[in-house]
Amino acid sequence: MQAFYADNFVLPLPPGHRFPMAKYHLLRDRLVSERPQVRMAQAPAATDGELALVHTPDYIDAISHGTLPAAAQREIGFPWSPGMAERARRSAGATVAAARVAMGAPGRPGEGVAANLAGGTHHSYAHKGGGFCVFNDAAVAARLMQAEWARQRRHGRKPLQVAIIDLDVHQGNGTASIFANDPSVFTLSLHGQKNFPFRKEASDLDVDLPDGCGDAAYLQALEHALDELERRFEPGLILFLAGADPYEGDRLGRLALSFDGLEARDRRVFDWAWQRRIPLAFAMAGGYGINIDETVQVQMNTYTLALEYWARWNP
Repeated sequence: MQAFYADNFVLPLPPGHRFPMAKYHLLRDRLVSERPQVRMAQAPAATDGELALVHTPDYIDAISHGTLPAAAQREIGFPWSPGMAERARRSAGATVAAARVAMGAPGRPGEGVAANLAGGTHHSYAHKGGGFCVFNDAAVAARLMQAEWARQRRHGRKPLQVAIIDLDVHQGNGTASIFANDPSVFTLSLHGQKNFPFRKEASDLDVDLPDGCGDAAYLQALEHALDELERRFEPGLILFLAGADPYEGDRLGRLALSFDGLEARDRRVFDWAWQRRIPLAFAMAGGYGINIDETVQVQMNTYTLALEYWARWNP
């Protein structure tokens, strides 16, 4: 299974910064050691043209050159540096590359499942970032895959419909805003009702969960959400944000899912896509464990399951 990484592009953070940047190289190290079936590749950088399918030219330029106003930079939560700008491009490029591998291209069959070791930057709007999110990788991948689909298919073929299944514990407000008036992209978000962002946008389907929500209630809510997605939409591609932050040991999550509950969550999404033969690209999204090793273990469990479904696509 192909996976793309960008943790070698260092984002320098001040001492005591609360973002757990180390989780990315820890995940890659464990995958290389324990899951050699995952083929690692350095993420390509998303180009200005690719980013402009979603983001405004002024915002792209400001991120590239470090000219964002101080208040807007604080909203992102990272200090600007050339490394920050490059890593943001690579994170978006990783989800684009994973989607291409999952879907395939003329002369190259799709592998069905592929991954970004980071990504899930769903708090980024068209014109601004926020909540540790610079460029919206899922939105860029959705728009670009739709454009490539339109170029590759004969005239009159149905446009590519994309479902973004966002299971990070925080609502995907930026993604919801970007696709608010786009019937070709379905945004589904299961998230903590009282958690960040405190001013939420309207997704196509929002499922608000109470603090302390555990495995059984979460999985029941996910089942109802997938039923509703199927009733209203027919995706040709799924972008899955497999956040580790619903875990009970997460500092910012406020939900109470166990390792087993999160594994059941992931299996349900992978199985839903496999049953319908819908290619799926996934990103890791949030994870802020009190013990960072537990965040990485949640993500390792996601990759173990993904490999199982990749093998079904590629016997």
